[in-house]
Amino acid sequence: MLGWAIVFLLIALMAALFGFTGLAVASAGLAKILFYVFLAIFLVTFIRGVTHRV
Repeated sequence: MLGWAIVFLLIALMAALFGFTGLAVASAGLAKILFYVFLAIFLVTFIRGVTHRV
């Protein structure tokens, strides 16, 4: 349980660093791009999996 607390503390510190230094906008833009890339990869692999099972 202490391990999880340390992990969340580190995540909170990183979020604060990005939020206080102005990197939040760049990080959000990168997160949007990565979201759409991984969504496209997921859809392609999902469709391939469905078509190969039939």
